[in-house]
Amino acid sequence: MSRTYHPFRRAAGILPAIAVCVALAGCSSTASDTSPSAAGPASSAHSGSESSGSPGSTAPTRPPRAGKAEPVSPASVSIPSVGVNSTVMRLGLNADGTVEVPPAEQGMTVGWYTGGAVPGKPGAAVLIGHNDTRFGRAVFHDLKKIRKGADISVRDKAGKTVHFKVTGMETVDKKAFPTDKVYGSTDGSTLRLITCDGAFDANGHPVDNLIVYAALR
Repeated sequence: MSRTYHPFRRAAGILPAIAVCVALAGCSSTASDTSPSAAGPASSAHSGSESSGSPGSTAPTRPPRAGKAEPVSPASVSIPSVGVNSTVMRLGLNADGTVEVPPAEQGMTVGWYTGGAVPGKPGAAVLIGHNDTRFGRAVFHDLKKIRKGADISVRDKAGKTVHFKVTGMETVDKKAFPTDKVYGSTDGSTLRLITCDGAFDANGHPVDNLIVYAALR
């Protein structure tokens, strides 16, 4: 992610808000780090993290399920083909409704957006990671090298591991983030990885987002 992350807010519903957030999260930039800004639901970093102009739409929070225990949260993610082996931190919403991104000082840690699905459960699970921060290379620096068919494994806090297969990837302009496609409902268990990509604008902010799509094996 760049020092200028843009959070995502969920517009009417989770999709619009999230799309914006994700778009900016996980980017690198030559400008000084700042926290992401919202455009719709924006996802900004935790206090002390970088943010500035991340796409954002406010993500909808899921109502508690009466009588049902919440699914076990993800604890770590591994992507051998691009050298990713990280613990997973929880990301929620900032006070302004933007989605959080990992703090710059934790650039080597992947974040899981708790407003989406739990990896391995029905729906779209979203993992956000920086490309670079002011501290240097970050966890998703080489994500653009991933290939279709690559394995992504996510282990939860109970010790169970689920595997996903990469089905595709795309680079999108942050101003045209495909919120519905990324955060919308899916027929099965899917995973989306998001980071920043592309050239920098006049303010030193990455103009694109890299999105990797994967399905449960």
